Amino acid sequence: MLTVDFDRLGLHPGDRVLDMGCGGGRHAFEMYRRGADVIAFDQDADELSGVRDLFVAMEEAGEVPAGAEADVKEGDALSLPFADEEFDRIVAAEVLEHIPADIQAIAELARVLRPGGTIAVSVPRWFPEIINWKLSEDYHNVPGGHIRIYSDKELIGKLTNAGLDFEGKDYAHGLHAPYWWIKCAVGVRNDDHPLARAYHRLLVWEIMKQPTALKLAGRVLDPLVGKSMVLYFRKPDLG
Repeated sequence: MLTVDFDRLGLHPGDRVLDMGCGGGRHAFEMYRRGADVIAFDQDADELSGVRDLFVAMEEAGEVPAGAEADVKEGDALSLPFADEEFDRIVAAEVLEHIPADIQAIAELARVLRPGGTIAVSVPRWFPEIINWKLSEDYHNVPGGHIRIYSDKELIGKLTNAGLDFEGKDYAHGLHAPYWWIKCAVGVRNDDHPLARAYHRLLVWEIMKQPTALKLAGRVLDPLVGKSMVLYFRKPDLG
């Protein structure tokens, strides 16, 4: 289930890319599959171990173009262990809402992006997210949970203040917002509730089979209640 549009990001084979806060690696895998040289970065060593194993499996299965490379790196988003201007593309998907010092993390992302390079940042969208917060304390009030809800104006401002040029906005996962409203209403840990279970089956069908009807429903719902807001930026090339 991808959030970022890699064509809009401008991803090309051979690009050196950073997936910052990669989690389970969904975006890193797709970028590797498209021929990029990928660094999957996270602070969770267990997650990274699984990502590394799948990188190896993808190569062994012949799922990646010849010459593409992928590796993992553990570290802190507030002090990225990379050189200035090292990456052509960066993805930071559903990460900044977890980081107290988000301005510092954004500065680090801008630092390691090369001039002319692009970055996609996604966070939970304000409207669906505020409903979740109002329905359930347990949704966000957990260790490592969401600590803020961004408006588009706030997040665009923070990234442009870091020296990046805003290039566009999109929304994703419109079918997923109602699922989380249901979960927050019946209890975020109550996976056995009939309504939550039934909607979860619908989402699994969407992800695994990608039926046309649900694709069309997603296109309608994404701009209205898409759970994720995706922002695209470019670092100015002053040379």
